[in-house]
Amino acid sequence: MSNTEVFGWKFSKFINNKNYDFNRDKILEVCGEDNVIDAYDLISGWQNYNPTPLVKLNKLSKKFNLNNIFYKDESKRFHLKSFKALGGAYAVQKITKGNKSITVATATAGNHGRSVSWGAQRLGLNCKIFISEFVSEARADVMKNLGADVIRVKGNYEASLNECIKQSKINGWEIIQDVAWEGYEEVPKLTMAGYSVMIKEISNQTDQYITHIFLQAGVGGMASGAIAGIAKYFKRIPKIIIVEPETADCVLQSIEAGKMQKIDIKKESIMGGMSCGEVSLVPWKILKNAVNNCISITDENIAQTVAMLEKKYFSNESIIAGECATPGIISLIAASENKNIKHKLELNEKSNVLLMGCEGDADENLYKKLLNEGIKQLT
Repeated sequence: MSNTEVFGWKFSKFINNKNYDFNRDKILEVCGEDNVIDAYDLISGWQNYNPTPLVKLNKLSKKFNLNNIFYKDESKRFHLKSFKALGGAYAVQKITKGNKSITVATATAGNHGRSVSWGAQRLGLNCKIFISEFVSEARADVMKNLGADVIRVKGNYEASLNECIKQSKINGWEIIQDVAWEGYEEVPKLTMAGYSVMIKEISNQTDQYITHIFLQAGVGGMASGAIAGIAKYFKRIPKIIIVEPETADCVLQSIEAGKMQKIDIKKESIMGGMSCGEVSLVPWKILKNAVNNCISITDENIAQTVAMLEKKYFSNESIIAGECATPGIISLIAASENKNIKHKLELNEKSNVLLMGCEGDADENLYKKLLNEGIKQLT
């Protein structure tokens, strides 16, 4: 990749947060500082625990004259290939406290359900997973193989969540959901605390101060969990940029409006795990003030990014990255090629940028399809 080569990638929208005010104590109060500490202590003691790699995208940082671009490779998280392994399984353990008679239930677009299934399997619990008609059979099979009963619901993610809540009330099941609503906040807080483990690992993996972090948002769980980790473990606070699909930019629109906004999703993004119409209640308490900027992107460059990671365009290592692992790279490239935005974000030769490679080939069929498509675009 030559330094003169122009990607020509564009973002859809970029905004500043006029209510920005990063307050460590308030952030940790929302998530629960004890939860954040406990999550690392507990998860780091699980069998086969290893910190996931922090890869330098050295070719990409050289191209844009940035000091470092770090990529947290969550494709190597246990055998679940996603950061979600940290959240759902941790919440299952904390809520059930070893009581084998409890049945856990959740609604999922894929990765969260995989984590809950695995958490239940680890502890010998019964598990019920509700999925929408849009969740692939490949993702459903993974959860079935982890011992879960998978129930497919007509309609979208919201329909599967409503059915999960309804059936759980009737049957007395314990809901382990990564989305919060009025009166349901403890489990989402535990899930977010699980995600903060990534930041604890990063603080041990580099002595460079992170200046910028790009965080993917669906309902906001990973982003707010990472921000809780930043509040706890980082000495200096980086610029925090939220990335979303343009068709499901509920965090961007909420931050722009200064209050929660519900999006009517007209077209589902390939980034299925991020195709969410409403920010979750607990994450919103953190995101509304802790985020500097929001950026939205289309699906256009996803396949190409998947292929470029695999084919070592960005670093010396081949990286397996699923569709939801690409937005940080796409938005960083789009921002770096826009002089005005690059200047606004203060992206320069001193910048140490952190990107969250939040999943690998969690959906193997979709990964292969995107990889093949991307390779064709590169040739």
